[in-house]
Amino acid sequence: MLMKLGPLDAGQVADLRPFLDLVPDPRARRGRWYSLTAILLVCACAAVSGARSVDEIAEWAARASDTVLTAVGVRRHPLRWRHAPSRTTIGRVLAAVDGDALDQAVGACLTARNNAGTASGKRQVIAVDGKSLRGSARLSAGRRHLLSAVTHHRAMTLAQAEVGTKTNETAHFRPLLEPLDLDGSLVTFDALHSVQANVTWLVETKNAHYIAVIKRNQPTAYRQLAALPWPDIAVQHTVSSAGHGRRESRSIKTCGIADELGGIAFPHSRLAFRCPRTRLSAPPSTKLCAPPLKRRRCPARWLGGGS
Repeated sequence: MLMKLGPLDAGQVADLRPFLDLVPDPRARRGRWYSLTAILLVCACAAVSGARSVDEIAEWAARASDTVLTAVGVRRHPLRWRHAPSRTTIGRVLAAVDGDALDQAVGACLTARNNAGTASGKRQVIAVDGKSLRGSARLSAGRRHLLSAVTHHRAMTLAQAEVGTKTNETAHFRPLLEPLDLDGSLVTFDALHSVQANVTWLVETKNAHYIAVIKRNQPTAYRQLAALPWPDIAVQHTVSSAGHGRRESRSIKTCGIADELGGIAFPHSRLAFRCPRTRLSAPPSTKLCAPPLKRRRCPARWLGGGS
């Protein structure tokens, strides 16, 4: 989470400090020399500089100048020397600190930064999705899985939480978004989170709008969406892209949903989107000549709603 803070100058370090002050210190009061905030700021500065392990963080700290150590809050000894925390100190603190509290502190800082940088009158758009951390697997445990809320326009992580397995993402949807101010915001998520109870809470309690992906896990809504007069609706927009060894073409159709005509069996739905996708992909081959492209058509149905 610390590496998502981006480049940190002296002013941003000062802005981050009050949020890190809220993280509880797991150490005993006796024997402390470095404050928890100073150690976390050292870790944050090292992480945004490219450090990815405790050894690399300690190496960065050992090379930090006296000016940098002063800026992050490392106090000076009465004998007038100022040393960075050692590798042992950093490792013990990171192993003992409350990871959820640290995530909340950094997320609150990023939220404040995002609110300050969002233009007045511009709607905030947030995506909720889960990803497994690459390189986090151990012999005794699988990869760690995180559920995150990320802004669309600047890809800024506003909140994240660790979940045990991917099937537990739905239960973390509300706790993840509860601390965020979503009044008037647009929240997007995949079919796994298209749960009617969560969508109702999002609209009625958080006063937010949503775009949900509807698949066969919502059979009634899926069947109703498929029955809309899509062949009679013109394509509003088409876009093509190339990458990862394939070419894709996407088009979009929209259809308003009238409550007086029965609506859709999904709470607060107002607009239906249909996004057919045509993919041209080449299977892997060791031949010098390129194999023929295979065409696949992958329709998707989205549903938009809100307060």
